[in-house]
Amino acid sequence: MLPQAIELQVVTPVRHVLEETVLAIEIPGKGGYLGVLPGHAPLITELGIGILAYRTASQTRYLTIINGYAEVLPDRVIVLAEISEKAEEIDVGRSRAAHDRAQAELERVAVGSPEWQQEQLAVERSMVRMGAAAKAGVAGASSATH
Repeated sequence: MLPQAIELQVVTPVRHVLEETVLAIEIPGKGGYLGVLPGHAPLITELGIGILAYRTASQTRYLTIINGYAEVLPDRVIVLAEISEKAEEIDVGRSRAAHDRAQAELERVAVGSPEWQQEQLAVERSMVRMGAAAKAGVAGASSATH
């Protein structure tokens, strides 16, 4: 018999971000998003930069994921992320300022240089943070993605 729910745990080197029983999960894999329902085949996948969405009986919630790995089992998903935060914890103003700084630096440095790659990653991280906040309806986030 298939399990009815999945235990989702999200952990970073700094903190335990989430532990919740959920009905479905969408994980940002390195090569694209992966949907997980109860009873999923076991696997381990590398994570990219994106928004992890999970559905409970009453709502869909969002977290940012910045690189890492996920272990998927039929009744449990453990996400080991370099960085993760709940959408409602995101400081939209700070994310917008980081995005603007990184965009300005991208215009200043040589395309393809290590500095350019670092700033490109900063732009991507800030866009994911603002996108997660907007999906969750965080105040000030609807206009965050100029």
